[in-house]
Amino acid sequence: MRSRLRRAYESGRESVRTARRRPPDVPEPAGTASPSRPGPEATPAATVVGEEAPESGHTSTSSRDDADVPHALRIAAGWSWRLIVVGVVFWALVKVVSTISIVIIPLAVALLLSALLAPAVGWLLRIRLPRSLATAVVLVAGLAAVIGTLTLVVNEFIKGVPELAAKSTQGLQQIQDWLKTGPLHLSDNDLDRYIEEIQQFVNNNNERFTSGALSTAATLAEVLTGTVLVLFAAFFFLRDGNIIWRFLVRLLPVAARWKVDDAGRASWATLGAYVRATVLVAFIDAVGIGIFLVIFDIPFAFPLAALVFLGAFIPIVGATLSGGVAVLVALVDSGPVTALIILGVVIGVQQVEGHILQPLIMGRAVAIHPLAVIIGLAAGVVLAGITGALVAVPLIAVLNTAVRRLAARSVPDTPPDAVVVASQAP
Repeated sequence: MRSRLRRAYESGRESVRTARRRPPDVPEPAGTASPSRPGPEATPAATVVGEEAPESGHTSTSSRDDADVPHALRIAAGWSWRLIVVGVVFWALVKVVSTISIVIIPLAVALLLSALLAPAVGWLLRIRLPRSLATAVVLVAGLAAVIGTLTLVVNEFIKGVPELAAKSTQGLQQIQDWLKTGPLHLSDNDLDRYIEEIQQFVNNNNERFTSGALSTAATLAEVLTGTVLVLFAAFFFLRDGNIIWRFLVRLLPVAARWKVDDAGRASWATLGAYVRATVLVAFIDAVGIGIFLVIFDIPFAFPLAALVFLGAFIPIVGATLSGGVAVLVALVDSGPVTALIILGVVIGVQQVEGHILQPLIMGRAVAIHPLAVIIGLAAGVVLAGITGALVAVPLIAVLNTAVRRLAARSVPDTPPDAVVVASQAP
């Protein structure tokens, strides 16, 4: 009896030691016998003849049907339906934007205008001017500058039309002589036939041109409404932009607010840098081409320079098209030699802009690959015409900055006015 009690005591102590040494997630083996721990012998595993062992399912599938589908096909199917969902959402977004484009376009223009004028408003605020007064002063000054420039352009154009009309006949005669004596060697009959075809084309499409003019006249009210909306939206963006942004950020989950706020402010800085750099580059282009127009005494030098300035807001193609108008005017007014010189000036200015001015002024903050610019311009023209071409590249620059900030793993800096509340452990 004493020896049995001794063995039972030793067996209990051994089981306690074993339980302490074993990790908590490892189950204790049942049905094992040892010399120090008597117990039932382990039951041998039974083998059933004629029955296959059950296969373990794939860790990434929920049924045997999914397990029988090849892995590459499952991945392709997963990507496919997700891309379809994204495409449907994008298509619906484009439809909504096109439906309310009369509101979206003025708001986009107001954002660009606000990004351009925000530094001026900030400078007036630093000299202790009230926010509403500073915003109104900047908007009125900008509007006066635009109206004054347009007035000078229109007056210059009206003043130079008679002179250009008088010289256009001589220029056209020079062009006809060059077509006859030049490498083409066109005869009078060929020229008359081409002129008749052009006149016939104009006569056949007279209704289309007239309807286009009537539709343009019909949209005058929409243009005026959009202009008023641009002014009001720009005023409130400049005055209450920070308040509006904070309200929008508060609608998001708490965990995402700081990340979205950091991406949004970085995108706004990128938009401002892009707009100001574009204005500076456009001004340099207009001055460079305008100086040569004045040197060669080309009519409409100031209006053509203003057209180059406005065309520079459409990247890559805008300034080239506006410069082509200057080349045509030089061809009609002064002949092919002067037109070739102006063409060389336009190409040279474009090269200086693309390789020196834009990389130097815009910098890496708004650096976009030329292929992305071309694709964005094409998509913008298809979706919204000239307005889409104006908004496409700034939108790409903003999205580029926002995606980079959101994809970054670094945590944004804590705002200086943030209050951190620490809870005590229970």
